[in-house]
Amino acid sequence: RYYVGHTTKFGNEFLEFELRNDGVLRYANNSHYRNDNTVKKQVKCSQAIVDLVKKMTIESNIFLCDDAKWPEPDRDGKQELDVQIGGTHVSFATNKIGQLKLIEQSADPQGLGAFFFLVNEVKDLVFALLSMHFKINPVAN
Repeated sequence: RYYVGHTTKFGNEFLEFELRNDGVLRYANNSHYRNDNTVKKQVKCSQAIVDLVKKMTIESNIFLCDDAKWPEPDRDGKQELDVQIGGTHVSFATNKIGQLKLIEQSADPQGLGAFFFLVNEVKDLVFALLSMHFKINPVAN
């Protein structure tokens, strides 16, 4: 599960997604831009997608990281990542990272960098899957 959000004068704005072992991908995006409603999507992914995300997660070495030296969530927002693969479970929380410079200047640039790049790779995959599922029309015969 991944969550990123912040609170504004208009309320809580966030993006959240979760990929379960059974392939169910849940996505929610709550933006108060022009009084938008929460966008919720759910997709059933193949086992190959689940295995790909597991592989990406393991290869990122995120299980070796510790968020104790990462920037604390602040008024500008927070990010949370919960990962469970097999019997291993880790949870991370940090502030929103807008620039690579913030990673380089942190007390744990290697761990925070692993978090940042894993989150962005998985987020890109999620957006691609949602886009393919909900926007691409099949070719007419």
